[in-house]
Amino acid sequence: MFGRRRGKETPAPAEEVKRAEEVPARESGPWDAAEPHPERERVDLGGLRLPVDAGFEVQLTLDGERIAGAVVLFKESALQVQAFAAPKKTGIWDEVRGELAAAVKNAGGTAEERQGPFGTELAAQVPDKGLTQPVRYLGVDGPRWFLRAAISGRAALDAGIAETLENVVRDIVVVRGEGPMAPHELIELRLPPEARQAVDGRAAGRSAADLNPFERGPEIAELR
Repeated sequence: MFGRRRGKETPAPAEEVKRAEEVPARESGPWDAAEPHPERERVDLGGLRLPVDAGFEVQLTLDGERIAGAVVLFKESALQVQAFAAPKKTGIWDEVRGELAAAVKNAGGTAEERQGPFGTELAAQVPDKGLTQPVRYLGVDGPRWFLRAAISGRAALDAGIAETLENVVRDIVVVRGEGPMAPHELIELRLPPEARQAVDGRAAGRSAADLNPFERGPEIAELR
């Protein structure tokens, strides 16, 4: 769980600035680290810089030992975000959206496409412990990356709460990095520096289980 981060963001590395000339200007985010974007408080998770605000609770989701995504909890709602590598000239949201719809339907739920603030999204009813819960799947194709978001809980039905979480998506900064990555490969996250320092400071004489700083967030559907 993380509180609000104080201070300004770390400046982008030189290679990210160099890439800025190759990134077309956009009016709103989510942003690529190389392109100009509004400065505000964000938690530095390595592959993602996640905006935080009063009333938010942030959790990290695990895939084995690696950090696979982040979850923002707000007013009985959850926003789950993950970032993936994508081809340089083509997006993958159309493909991913079809896979998600098929997975939800195979599990006994329903899914249909509709237009939302980020373009085509997936409105789903996902089975959960004998019931179903509404989930909105959002996708944004960026320069060599793809951001997937899932909104669940009250925000899936309440437009006012949803707008707050949609604004989080708009202010996310994706740090793809320069190394080669296969399409669909997860862009891994890391603990923010202040959290890592706290963990390291408590390390002496304690087990790894005691030091686990994560709480597993809602795993609504798995991206394959």
